[in-house]
Amino acid sequence: MLRVGFFIVGLTLVAAIIGPHLAAHDASSQELARRLEAPSLAHPFGLDELGRDILARILAGARISLLVGLAVVSVSSTVGMLLGSIAGYFGGRIDDVISRVIDVLMAFPGILLAIALVAVLGPSLTNVVIALSVIGWVGYARLVRGQALRTREFEFVQAARALGAGAPRIILHHVLPTAFPSVVVQATLGMAGAIIAEASLGFLGLGVQPPTPSWGTMLDAGRSHLFTAPHLTIFPGLAIALLVLGFNFLGDGLRDRVDPKMAQ
Repeated sequence: MLRVGFFIVGLTLVAAIIGPHLAAHDASSQELARRLEAPSLAHPFGLDELGRDILARILAGARISLLVGLAVVSVSSTVGMLLGSIAGYFGGRIDDVISRVIDVLMAFPGILLAIALVAVLGPSLTNVVIALSVIGWVGYARLVRGQALRTREFEFVQAARALGAGAPRIILHHVLPTAFPSVVVQATLGMAGAIIAEASLGFLGLGVQPPTPSWGTMLDAGRSHLFTAPHLTIFPGLAIALLVLGFNFLGDGLRDRVDPKMAQ
C-alpha cells in the first residue's frame, strides 16, 4: 500500500512539474470550431466547451491541487503542533482555552465553514488556503496535545526539567519529536482532504477563478454537458479520485510503519 501510494503521488508530482512543459497543447489555447470534441489521438482526453485540451488543463490543474494541499498542510500542521504542544505541556487554563477553541471549530462542518470564510474573503487561491487552514489545524492540535499529555510525564522530560531546561526547549527537543511521526501520517491524509476541499470550493465557484485551470472548476464546467460530452467530467473526476486514493494509501502505509500494531 505504501509503495502504491508513493508511486501515484510521485507520478502526479512529476506530471504537475514537467507535464505542462511537455504537453503537445497549451492549456489556454482555444479551438472553438472543435469544441466538445471527443477523445482522439491528437487530444487523448478530448476538448472542453471552449475547445481547450483537457489533458493539458488537467496537468496544469494538478499544480493547483498540490500547491493548495501542501500550503494548507504546512500552515495547519505548524499551528496545530504549536498550540497542541502548549496545551498538553502546560495544562490548566491554557489547555482549557485552547481545547474550547478546538471544540467550537469542530462543532461546525469543515467544508461549510470553509465556504462561509471564502464567501466573506472572496474567491481566490490565497483565500482558499486561508479558509482551509483555519479549520485544518484542529486535527493536528488534538493529536499533538494527546502526545504532549503523555510525554510530559516521561522520565527524560522530568530529568530535563530538573536540569533547568525551559519549557520552550523541552517542547521543541523532547515533546514535539515524539509526536512528529504521527503528525507526518496525519499530514499525508490531510493532503487528501485539502485536495477534495479545494475541488469542492472550485466546483461551487469559490476557488481558483477561470481561466486558471482547476479540477473543481473543470467539473463545474462539464456538468452542463454531462450527457453530450461526458469526457469533460470523467477525466477531472478520475484525476481527483486517483490522487486522493494515492495519498490515502500513502498515509495508511506510513501509519502501519509508524505503528506496526495497526497492520495486525
